[in-house]
Amino acid sequence: MNFDFKRMLKFEHNVGEKEKKYRLYGGAALLFISLFVPGGEVLLLLVGLVLVATGYSGWCPVYSGLNKNTCETEGGTESGSSSEG
Repeated sequence: MNFDFKRMLKFEHNVGEKEKKYRLYGGAALLFISLFVPGGEVLLLLVGLVLVATGYSGWCPVYSGLNKNTCETEGGTESGSSSEG
């Protein structure tokens, strides 16, 4: 498995609708929790911001680099990853 930096810069949607919801809810929860946790608030804040940003935009740079896509296909099922030779 290799990491493709050129593919990462294309900004194609690669996060499915279900996963968008999970990322938004999880990120919002981490942002909320970061307000009340002493000492670890910066890490929780950063992770929460990344989850909210990727959930809102529908694009994950790590998924792009790994050539992974969880968007729904025409058949109505979600694919774990796309396979190219």
